[in-house]
Amino acid sequence: MPVQFQITIPAEYYQDTAFIQSALARQQQIDPQRIRHMQIIKRSIDARSKQVKTVLRLNVWIDEDFSAAETFSPPFKNVKNEEEIYIIGAGPAGYFAALHLLELGKKPVIIERGKNVRDRRRDLAILTKEHIVNTESNYCFGEGGAGTYSDGKLYTRSDKRGDIKKILDLFIHFGASPDIGIDAKPHIGTNKLPDIIQQMRECILTHGGEIHFEKRLDDFEVQFNKICSLTFNNNEKVTTSKMILATGHSSRMIFEMLYQKNILLDAKPFALGVRAEHPQQIIDQVQYHCKTRPNYLPPAYYSFVNQEMDRGVYSFCMCPGGIIAPCSTSPGEIVTNGWSPSKRNNPFANSGIVVEIRLEDLFKEGYKNSPLMTMEFQRDIEQLAWKLGGKTQMAPAQRLIDFVDGKTSTSLPTCSYTPGVQSVDLGDLLPAFISKRLKAGFKSFGKKMSTYYSNDAILVAPESRTSSPVKIPRESKSLQHPEVAGLFPCGEGAGYAGGIVSAAIDGIKCAACSIL
Repeated sequence: MPVQFQITIPAEYYQDTAFIQSALARQQQIDPQRIRHMQIIKRSIDARSKQVKTVLRLNVWIDEDFSAAETFSPPFKNVKNEEEIYIIGAGPAGYFAALHLLELGKKPVIIERGKNVRDRRRDLAILTKEHIVNTESNYCFGEGGAGTYSDGKLYTRSDKRGDIKKILDLFIHFGASPDIGIDAKPHIGTNKLPDIIQQMRECILTHGGEIHFEKRLDDFEVQFNKICSLTFNNNEKVTTSKMILATGHSSRMIFEMLYQKNILLDAKPFALGVRAEHPQQIIDQVQYHCKTRPNYLPPAYYSFVNQEMDRGVYSFCMCPGGIIAPCSTSPGEIVTNGWSPSKRNNPFANSGIVVEIRLEDLFKEGYKNSPLMTMEFQRDIEQLAWKLGGKTQMAPAQRLIDFVDGKTSTSLPTCSYTPGVQSVDLGDLLPAFISKRLKAGFKSFGKKMSTYYSNDAILVAPESRTSSPVKIPRESKSLQHPEVAGLFPCGEGAGYAGGIVSAAIDGIKCAACSIL
């Protein structure tokens, strides 16, 4: 049996097996020849001191031969003629629910309003270049969900919610690098994730599942407090008693449909702010204590959190070597998000910097108590950003220190946001309860990372789709809606996940409950 050890080595030797073996032997005071095999199970970077180090957790075979574990092979069944379970949404919650149904011997039927992962690209290009929003196919809607083209970050704090290893193993099974299984902050990259999503699709279809693109859920019928039918594209009706609703955080049409049917919903606190972009070199220099980042180190990231005036202000979805993307889902709005390719080799680093928003904040702003009040606030900010940006996809922007000082920037630095940026005082966009806390937060972050607080940094707004602004309640054990049997609210859009991995975990849970 292997013994588990942790060892810290200079970062430049992280791939040098001989060095690692020698260092481990010295640490354990044993002959290096006794080490028959080493297997890295976790890898992270420690940049707290001037010499950057790699921390490795290892399974080590000492005085015994290594026997390779069996290759991970999911027990998918052929389900072509089995009971159908309808899944609305082909994001990570929907796809992992479908994959788990294959294991359980049930037939997943996935309904996705957007296009397949390849065809989405044309609509993203049109959005970026021509500023035309396709309401059915964009960064948020389509195969793979919002995470597909916002780079596939796989780290999560949800390790108590489910089997993270299984999620990572499945991604590797479908073509992701094995490194995601050991890296402390696993990341696939927007350039690689579409191929993996396509492999998942082919697996579902090969085993008898169904996937229907460009088909939108427009209605569903409830009789005697149970799901009884679904209607797609306004005229195609199917009978079913079960629906896993995994439509993502931007499916406002679904929230409005549920509200109009008087189905219980809750307004959910969320967070909103800006995308802050710096030259990646600035972040590297501070985090790695160097003038030029060595090739063996990945582009550096950062993570900030602070309490300002009794509200959390924190970094969100940090993208080293990344790009700010236009993520609007309707005409007449601006939405920003960030992504990175697998190599993270773009010259900028960006991150959402957002403020915690509570319901009482919106009451003070004049919003009436409603399950959709947080969604309405989110939409109001996005529509105002569109007007301030010039009624195109050009986004309102301001230099960081200018924002803090309340000064409209006379010029703006080069920015990765391709549709373009418009100099605006972001205090005209963001309500005072947000902008005051953001300003205090940037000052606090500047004390932690001196060069962060700089007018070389640009703020692009708004970062508004951090999570769903609505929660669809469900029972804790059955995961069904408390008022509608057979309705399984699922994933990030229902308020039960916060990223690809947690959404995938929730999809697996809902799939398991749907067959009981």
